[in-house]
Amino acid sequence: MPRIHIRVQTEIFDPTHESASLLAGHSDVGAMASFIGMVREDGGLRSLELEHYPGMTESMMTRIAESAATRFGLSGCTIIHRVGRLGVGAPIVLVICTAAHRGTAFQAVEFVMDWLKSRAPFWKKEEFSDGRTQWVQPREHDAQCLRRWDDADGNSLDIPAGR
Repeated sequence: MPRIHIRVQTEIFDPTHESASLLAGHSDVGAMASFIGMVREDGGLRSLELEHYPGMTESMMTRIAESAATRFGLSGCTIIHRVGRLGVGAPIVLVICTAAHRGTAFQAVEFVMDWLKSRAPFWKKEEFSDGRTQWVQPREHDAQCLRRWDDADGNSLDIPAGR
């Protein structure tokens, strides 16, 4: 059974600690891949305000991790997503996947991130240096990235329904 750790939090996370925690006591891991998403300065962006729907967000993140674990044969998956007001340069999201082989660990991280960007219930408001604010709208590029995980017949491989 894969180890799955999911958190939504305001506090900064420690990637080294989270990696060690996912690996602790498990000698079946041949590869660990990770991704850290950051708030980038783009067009005068000063900060990003992230909101979520407690309970629903964690449930969806768990389903994403479980789907990745099944699809890629993972031994472990950690997903931590921050909420609240985050300034430029702040880490937003951490995804770590462990598997027997590097290829599946890399693919699983991409799969999880594509699902998080497109389907996880987070809402983002951008705040700019000139005082403007705007809610981030869904991007076609993110939808395209998600579609690459469809099956050979073009059927969407949706995350299974909740528990």
